Order: sequence, then structure tokens, then C-alpha cells
Amino acid sequence: MPDLLTFEEYRAIAADISLPVNAYIDGKFMRPRSGQTMDSINPATGSVLGKVAACGSEDVDFAVVKAREAFDRGDWSRMHPSDRKEVMIRLAKLIKRHRHELAVLESLESGKPIRECAVTDVPETLHCLKWHAEATDKLYGQVSPSGDDALGLVVREPAGVVGCVLPWNFPLMMLAWKIGPALSAGNSVIVKPAEQTSMTALRVAELATEAGLPNGVLNVLPGEGPDVGEPIGRHHGIQVVSFTGSTDVGRRFLEYSAQSNLKRIVLECGGKNPAVVLSDAANLDHAARQIAYAALWNMGQNCTANSRVIVHKDVKDGLVGRIREQMRSWRTGDPLDPANRLGAIISDEHYDKILAYIDAGKNEGAQIIEGGSAIEAGGGLFIEPTLFDCVRPDMKIAKEEIFGPVFAIIEVNSDNQALAVANDTCYGLQASLFTSNVTTAHHFARALQAGTVSVNCYSEGDAATPFGGYKLSGFGGRDNSLLAHDQYCETKTIWFDIGDGPIDDAIADEKDSSA
Repeated sequence: MPDLLTFEEYRAIAADISLPVNAYIDGKFMRPRSGQTMDSINPATGSVLGKVAACGSEDVDFAVVKAREAFDRGDWSRMHPSDRKEVMIRLAKLIKRHRHELAVLESLESGKPIRECAVTDVPETLHCLKWHAEATDKLYGQVSPSGDDALGLVVREPAGVVGCVLPWNFPLMMLAWKIGPALSAGNSVIVKPAEQTSMTALRVAELATEAGLPNGVLNVLPGEGPDVGEPIGRHHGIQVVSFTGSTDVGRRFLEYSAQSNLKRIVLECGGKNPAVVLSDAANLDHAARQIAYAALWNMGQNCTANSRVIVHKDVKDGLVGRIREQMRSWRTGDPLDPANRLGAIISDEHYDKILAYIDAGKNEGAQIIEGGSAIEAGGGLFIEPTLFDCVRPDMKIAKEEIFGPVFAIIEVNSDNQALAVANDTCYGLQASLFTSNVTTAHHFARALQAGTVSVNCYSEGDAATPFGGYKLSGFGGRDNSLLAHDQYCETKTIWFDIGDGPIDDAIADEKDSSA
């Protein structure tokens, strides 16, 4: 059963919750050097939740010093892997104990429905941290095939100080995706949460100290991108930056690396993801449920949202009717009400951007068949789930990432055309494929240009599968799976010359004596 409370219970938690607002550096909360703050806004009401620390480059410098001191002390970086594992498992247990508080905190800041926070985000955060914790003492080095006269060891070492720059759409889950493998490897970590959603990362850092993580190992610096994100990207004392966000900002981190110390950059960026429904797709009820979920989950504010439904003309009418039925069950309203499946849009700026895309679709000749309007609800930022039909692949709403509860039906005449349209994008993060033929499924899944392809469902995989994209959707590595550990480690070769050892000398002496 879902671990859900009642609407009244969630409102009571919200009314009594303690809001973490200061930066977390070296195991304690502290005000930023400048004393500046920024408003954290509840997008469901427009009210100010609290004034959060607005850090700057001086705070980044200080955090890097403390992170490097912790790394060089070795009480985490050189701690036995089994002991690191136990600390991370204790952190996961503390997150579970405080799960309702964290779910409410995330819902208040992001506008996400509490159902989603409680049933998906917090449990997935827990699972991710535990998964990487358990991997800590199970990752082996290697011995090279170096022959009898040498020994080549290939060992993994933590990279040093890691910067993690997070998006606002999944604050807890993306935090876990980054710090799970980075901490497991023994690094010190500096987290820059999105300026809209800083509080859950701050609370988790506090819980990490309670779990036994040494001071300076996990630091959280709220602030604007130019004030915190850019200094992290340019800092010579940081060895790795992992970023999830827009492709445009991802490009900047590559520039920062080139202009500083050539730090490793790992990017997970945008997507314009297709749901491809082939002519032989049989279970259209199931496909419609999956497609509606893929498009509307988290109000469509999701880098893997299936915002392009590319469907063969033979099954289009049956599918579209079923999708429309599914959409009507996606109730929009107060995010703290567990009966609601859709909450508020993150900010005024993003709200206006989504509405501008809806207008662009109408102006280019696409037809709205569900939704299409803003929802007036006091000071809240709510938009109806919106479905366009009669969309051409060259339209703006078919090519650009909307990041909202808006998706488009694109009709095609053949399965091969569906594949061509699906791949005709600068992105390549995720794709969903619906077919009844297992051979077709294998061929099309291979041919779709995306980092993750889900067959007869919508999925991003799980903690054991790598997540990242092709083309402009990704660069430099993958989140999740054991591959995620590689990007936070340095690989070192240690070479031993062991020729002419005692055994060789004994054999030589024996030959001499017999001669």
C-alpha cells in the first residue's frame, strides 16, 4: 500500500515544519558571507515559504577548502569501504524516519503533488542511496595480464572534491543520483541545489552528519547559477562536476572546465522524447495509460517526458480516444492533497513559457483536443493537461522541449516513418516503443537513438541501469548503475617489476652447482 497520509495530516505537517534556510558547510548551518538571501516561493499559493541563503563565490571557496581538508584528512576518503557503506545506510534509515517531513518540504517548494513525493521520490531516493551504499565494498580493482616478471594493478581512487549541480524538478532524487556514487567512492561533495528547491538538500545534509558522515564531506550551497554554479564550474580545487539541467547551461560547464583545470564534466541535459506506437500495437488501453503517465508525470516537468506521441495512422483514432480518457483522471489542485495527481508549475517564468508554447501550437495550426488553458486558483501556477492533434514534425511544439503538461500527436503512414520522425531531433534521452512483435521490438529498440528505450511501457530503468542521453541530451558519463561510480573515480596503474626474484635465483644457483 502507498505510504500516504491524509490531506489534513499533510497540512498539519506543513504548518509545523521547520524550514532549513542556511548553507550547510563543514557539518553545520551557516549564513552566507554576503548575508544575502533569496525568497523560496510556494508555487501553489505564490506565498514566500522562507528566505534561503544566497551564497556566492566566497562561500564556494570556503566550502572547497573544507571539502579538501576533509578529503586530505582521510576520515572518509580512506575509511574502509564497509564502514562508508554503513554510514550511508544509516543516512538512508534517517531519511526513511523523516520521510513525511521530506515529502512535504519537497511538495511545498516545488509544487509537486504530495502523492508523487511520498510514493515515488522519497522511496526512490532511499533505494538509490542504499543501492550505491551496498556497492561500496563490492567494487573490485583489477590485475593486468602482465606475465611472471611484472604485476600490474589497476586500482580505483576517489577523484577528490566533486561538485553536484541539481535541477528543480526532482530535488531529492537527483541529489541521491549524484551523491550516492560520489560518496560511495570516498569523495568530498559540494551540492548546489536549484535556487527554487534548496531545502530538501539542506535537510539531507544535516541528516548525513547525524548518520556519521565526517564534517566537510557533504556541503550544500544554495544560490543563483551565476553566483554558485559558475564558481563551482570554474574552481581549480574541484575535480569533477556532475550537472543535470538544460543543454544551454550544460554547454557552459564544458567552457568553465576548458577555462580552468580541465575538470571532468558529466552532463544530463534536455530531451524531446517520443512514444512510438507502431501499426501492430495491440493493447491500446495499456499504451494510453503509459503514454499519459509519461507525458504528465510531475506536470510534464521531466527531461524524459514523452511529449511526442508518434502513432501509425491505423491505430491512431483508437489510441487518441483512450489517451483523452486517461487525461481526465489526472486531477489538478492543491499539491498537499493526495487525491491530486497534478500540482503547480515551478515558477512564474516557467508558467509563462509553457503557455507561450500552447499559443505557438495553436498559431501554427495544431488543434487542442484536451485542455489548453491556465487554471485560476488564487496565486497558484496551474495549467490544464493539454493534448494537441494534427501536429507536424516541423512545428515548434514538436521540436522544442516544453517541460510542461503539454504533448502532441504526430500521425505517420508507416512504421519506418515513425522511426525516422522519432530520431529527427537534436536530443536522445529516452524513447518508449509499443509493438506486439518481439522481433520488431528488438530491431526498433536498437534503431531508436536514445540512452534509454522502454518497450511496451514508459520507464527510465532503475538504479542498476545507466541513465543518460545521446546527442545534446548527455555528455561524459551516466547516472545510476555501477557505471556512475566510474565518473567519480580516478583509475591508477601500479606496476611492479618482480623479475629475478628468490625463486629465479634459486633455480640459477641449482643450475650452477649441477654444472
